[in-house]
Amino acid sequence: MAKKLLYQFDTDETASVFDNVVGYDGGADHVTGIGSVNPQNVLAMVDGCIYTRAPKEKQCTAIFVGGSSLREGQAVFDAVQKRFFSNFRVSVMFDSNGSNTTAAAAVANIVSACDVSGKKAVILGGTGPVGQRAAALLSSETADVFITSRNFQRAEQIATEINDRFKTSVKALPGETIEERKESISGASIVMATGASGVVLLNEKDWVQSKSIEVVCDANAMPPLGIEGVELNDKAKERHGKKAFGAIGFGGLKISVHRECVSRLFRSNDGIFDAEEIYRIAKEML
Repeated sequence: MAKKLLYQFDTDETASVFDNVVGYDGGADHVTGIGSVNPQNVLAMVDGCIYTRAPKEKQCTAIFVGGSSLREGQAVFDAVQKRFFSNFRVSVMFDSNGSNTTAAAAVANIVSACDVSGKKAVILGGTGPVGQRAAALLSSETADVFITSRNFQRAEQIATEINDRFKTSVKALPGETIEERKESISGASIVMATGASGVVLLNEKDWVQSKSIEVVCDANAMPPLGIEGVELNDKAKERHGKKAFGAIGFGGLKISVHRECVSRLFRSNDGIFDAEEIYRIAKEML
């Protein structure tokens, strides 16, 4: 059998070391990280992946699309797939900024702790990569999902983009101030924070006093956390009558899912690992 080669196409100037390490841990024999990848220069790289090996060996070549920008990564991911034709293709995984694996692990844990169907879910700071994917996945579980941002117009724009991509009905709520965010979580059953590191988005007293909240989840791994009163290692930890999840609490599943997806890239030459498939694997593994 040919060596398992993983090509890491990163939209940032320097390819992610984190993704490189997980690529090896996922079973690749060799990981090639390439930075500053865009929809134009990626085409020749894709050609190198799809034309060089015989059909029975194509599954031993795979592509990982990453980088810090979800929008730029999506454009590269789309360009990669459009270059494929007939059996001239290899398996490809998309996980810019860890958006798909992190969101999949968080939402899989949330739905295991709480029936989200028909319930209000609010993602504070939900316009970033993880927030966008978490909103889509919660909506796919028929939750009534809202995202907030310090800029309401941006939240509305991102909600529209999520709905166009996933055929969902995510909506925007105000989130510029702590008081606006407190008001936006009124009546919510699920509250998740995916904002920038070091910014407290919700005070502890504001979710502790809520009679409707069942689950709080914070994706920030750097203190102070986005939801005050949640701890990094919380994994369905009972806090004030609610179940709490911290970034490390669901982070073990995130890493395991990332590794498993890399492993599965080499099972065939036609796998597509975007949010939906990665989430399916996360639920299966949990």
